[in-house]
Amino acid sequence: MPRIAYVNGRYVDHRDAAVHVEDRGYQFADGVYEVVHLFRNRLIDADPHLDRLGHSLVELQMAWPMHRSALKVAMHEIVRRNRFATGLLYIQVTRGVAPRDHKFPADVCSSLVMTLRSVPEFPDDMREQGVGVITLEDIRWARRDIKSVALLPNVLGKQAAAEANVYEAWLVDGAGLITEGTSSNAWIISGGGVLITRAADHDILRGITRQAIVELAQELGIPFEERSFSVEEACNAREAFMSNSSHFVTPVTRIDDRVIANGKPGSLSTALHSRYVQYMSDFSKIG
Repeated sequence: MPRIAYVNGRYVDHRDAAVHVEDRGYQFADGVYEVVHLFRNRLIDADPHLDRLGHSLVELQMAWPMHRSALKVAMHEIVRRNRFATGLLYIQVTRGVAPRDHKFPADVCSSLVMTLRSVPEFPDDMREQGVGVITLEDIRWARRDIKSVALLPNVLGKQAAAEANVYEAWLVDGAGLITEGTSSNAWIISGGGVLITRAADHDILRGITRQAIVELAQELGIPFEERSFSVEEACNAREAFMSNSSHFVTPVTRIDDRVIANGKPGSLSTALHSRYVQYMSDFSKIG
């Protein structure tokens, strides 16, 4: 069955989906995006994702491409037409199509593109064995709270990780403190069992999965602290993991050339992953 995409009001075959050459997303990376996980036919945390989309649009003085309620209808229609049980819904909004000029164009409508691709459920090997990460200098712009499509530093970091045969790169600021991954938030668990992640200010993206994990950790009685931590502290942590909408809670068992604890996923990371899967399963039972 062919994949279906949404492009500016039209549902089209994915192979034919295209935007204008002067779309400002293509010309200037003048756009924002969201990725929503489809889990067993339900979009997980769609409203928080749309809240964050709204934040990005406001910060860039960009108009919604349609009313929020209409966008939710279109999101569910993409799911219906593609008939995937589990996948990733990609939503991109740009400032629109206009003759190439750096300043904002007048009287232009925002462009909206959505695609959905099927993905398997969380790989058993990642949960059972964990993944490795490398650390790299964080060379991104200063407004990482905006989910911008300008991802070249993230692309370079992810490629460096692939060349090092690890899953992710954790980015490090000028003070030697970890900000986040190229496509994930970074977490550690201290020797005393405290869950730690960096505060969600302009330095990192306020991950939607991150928000859910904080709430689930409180439910499980896991002490939580929002603060920065160094590479050295991470390497000496009891546990480490990363989180995003694609792979939820993914244990990190190696940072650069150093093994974390005994080199196996820790009990709290595993518990949080299991609880998050249950959280998503509860979504799938709605309606």
